[in-house]
Amino acid sequence: MTGKDIIKVTLNLVIVYLIGGFILAFVYANASPRVFKNNEETEKKALKELVPDADANEKHEWSIHDKHAKYFIMKKSGETIGYVIQSFGKGYSSYINTFIATDKDFKVQKINILGHGETPGLGDEIETDWFKNQFKDKSIDHLKVIKGDTREDIQAISGATISSRAVTEDAVKNGVAFLIKTVKEGGNTDVKQQQH
Repeated sequence: MTGKDIIKVTLNLVIVYLIGGFILAFVYANASPRVFKNNEETEKKALKELVPDADANEKHEWSIHDKHAKYFIMKKSGETIGYVIQSFGKGYSSYINTFIATDKDFKVQKINILGHGETPGLGDEIETDWFKNQFKDKSIDHLKVIKGDTREDIQAISGATISSRAVTEDAVKNGVAFLIKTVKEGGNTDVKQQQH
């Protein structure tokens, strides 16, 4: 192969990479607003499912495990009726993205698992109604995982204790603790707080 052939091949590769880059940039520029809009719609739907009586909310930010998250002060006719906080728990094979709804007294009313990469058939049991329904009316003192039967606390999923703890003691408990500290105790609701 001569020097001329090497230059020709190199120029052809550069042209192919430039064209590919422009195509990817074009696709991203056109898809990005749609993805953003879809994420907003998903968020609105999740908030409506968690606190159906709310007619408005105030959106704020915080962070946990170096992940940006949100929390919402849920209102009806201008009065606060509860809170929803997005939180993350470090599971067996992923961070578990969770939305937690509480009442005005910071008792959990409902949780929704937004995303995770836990083991199918074990850790993914965190999405079952049986597991999620245990959180109803739990205060922060009862957000702990118990192996075996319990009505006061949260019963671990058999074979998936790490995933159970990630949701309960990491995502939900840390999220509720943040709300209590920030909202109830008068912290600045716009400060991004780091939780570990």
